[in-house]
Amino acid sequence: MSQFKRLLLIADPVAESSSALQRAAALAEASGAALHMVVFGGNATTPWRLGERYLVQLRTDFVQQQKARLEVEAERLRAKGIEVTTEAVWNDAPLADILQRVRDLHADLLIKDSNHEPALRRVFVTPLDWQLLRECPVPMHLVSFAEHPLPRRIVAAVDLSQPEELIGGMNERIVAAAGALARQCKAELHLLHAHERSAAYMAYAVAPLGWSDEMQEDLERELRDSFDELAEQGGIPQKQRHIVIGSPVRAIADFVAHERMDVVVMGTLSHKGLEKILGSTSEQTLYRIPSSIMTIRPTTAV
Repeated sequence: MSQFKRLLLIADPVAESSSALQRAAALAEASGAALHMVVFGGNATTPWRLGERYLVQLRTDFVQQQKARLEVEAERLRAKGIEVTTEAVWNDAPLADILQRVRDLHADLLIKDSNHEPALRRVFVTPLDWQLLRECPVPMHLVSFAEHPLPRRIVAAVDLSQPEELIGGMNERIVAAAGALARQCKAELHLLHAHERSAAYMAYAVAPLGWSDEMQEDLERELRDSFDELAEQGGIPQKQRHIVIGSPVRAIADFVAHERMDVVVMGTLSHKGLEKILGSTSEQTLYRIPSSIMTIRPTTAV
């Protein structure tokens, strides 16, 4: 059974064949999903203050040129049997428009480019990216680099620092989504948890304690049991299960780079009105990961 029926791509207005477009096309071809490609532009994208007459012409030219450019890509994909529609929109603040299209199209996945700068070993995440990560009601795939248009190696990054019931089953949802994507792509699925040794116990401590070796071993065992339970639910073999000790930000980024993962699946959590990536660990992780991410939202705010 196909995981995807409808994909929504926010196309790059500059790149001719961006990583996100390549990924969207590969997923659409593999799943048989329909693909809607839309590009946004607006006054904020121009460095000049123009009169109304010139703005009207600029808007008209942008829509016509971008629509024509997308149609060239669309025709190439239609020749492969992919159902593709295109749209160009002039809008300074496209967040509301994007979210409305997600709802109107009943999109299963939102796909968008993010800019990776190899020389600086970081990803540049725009304000729009962060807004979408906070508010998009469906899984979102930020593609910074696509060595393989159709992913071959996928890792589900889970956070076991909080009991599952306190985070709305987020880890289970991450594993399920990563597994469905892996099956769709015939990709290898891995499970990853990274923690600093002291942080692993914070969810269980009710007061400052001096941890004995025996207590630490018991808690490590409990963490491992929870981790293995998630892996069993996802049908992930032992050799593809990874618990890493160290700073989660660095450990996850290093693992992804060393193992050449194509996609990292992680969760967004809402806590007291604030959105966070991977629980408390890491907006920073998003900047450091050298591949692409897919984010999963909880069913309810936690």
